[in-house]
Amino acid sequence: MVRTRLYRNGVLEAQGFPVADVSDHLTDPSAVVWFDLCPDDGDDIDAVREELGLHALAVEDALHEHQRPKLDRYASHLFLTVYGVALDATTGELDTQELAAFITPRALVTVRKDPRFDIDEVTGRWDDSPDLAKSGVAFLLHGLLDYVVDGHFAAVQSLDEQIEALEDQLFDDHPRDKAVQRRTFELRKSLVLLRRVVLPMREVVNSLLRRDLHVVDEAMQPYFQDVYDHVLRETEWTESLRDLVTTILETHLTLQSNRLNVITKKVTGWAAIIAVPTAITGFYGQNVPFPEFGKPLGFWTSTLVIVVLSTVLYWAFRRNDWI
Repeated sequence: MVRTRLYRNGVLEAQGFPVADVSDHLTDPSAVVWFDLCPDDGDDIDAVREELGLHALAVEDALHEHQRPKLDRYASHLFLTVYGVALDATTGELDTQELAAFITPRALVTVRKDPRFDIDEVTGRWDDSPDLAKSGVAFLLHGLLDYVVDGHFAAVQSLDEQIEALEDQLFDDHPRDKAVQRRTFELRKSLVLLRRVVLPMREVVNSLLRRDLHVVDEAMQPYFQDVYDHVLRETEWTESLRDLVTTILETHLTLQSNRLNVITKKVTGWAAIIAVPTAITGFYGQNVPFPEFGKPLGFWTSTLVIVVLSTVLYWAFRRNDWI
């Protein structure tokens, strides 16, 4: 369903009106409109395109998925692409919801390519700050970007917590190598996807802050600067997490190698101990006469030699921490 809003002189006057009424509202210089569309609303998109003079390339990008987060500048409007994200803490899978927006001097048009994008949360943020509505499109755009960036921040924070938990598992007394390795690759995959939608946001928000675009007025400048600061922190955080995941993988492989060396050392020590009775019984098992051959004393002598030498080897290996 198409959702619409009309602000006049910074006051919400109407909502839920047809898209066809947009042209009537825009005749008033004090009016600012917002309407939300889906790619399936082909007729409404065509009507909006004619009404606002949207560029054909921008409309094409709005209808096709998997666009890069960006801000394109056209003669009469700006075109924005952003992604909302949600991280599943159980599976470590990152879910993305793509949204496109057309930004004109007195209208904001959002095109949700994924219905899971929570536009109600965006409208809720607008309702929570009615005193900023006088800034028009800048006010609407800030609420949208603030919701998107906060979602990125929450996902980065959740990834950080899960990676820290993964670090603790590396040095567990009973390590689960297969589970740790699988979880590491799951988080690394989500982190790579998150970086793809977070890093371009730095350029997007920085471009909106440019004065020659005339999008952000003086009243909204601090609010957009706050969003930009959040984007910078997310960018630095994702970079550090990428290095941390790489370190975890390398540490995991190193620990596996060290455990293998310890096991090999212990097996070798026990093999040396077992070689003593094997050698003695093999010697006494020769089909030739030897001292005390065929007498009980020969058996007890060989047994005593085995026990003494095995005990000496065990003590020596244990002292050197080889077993």
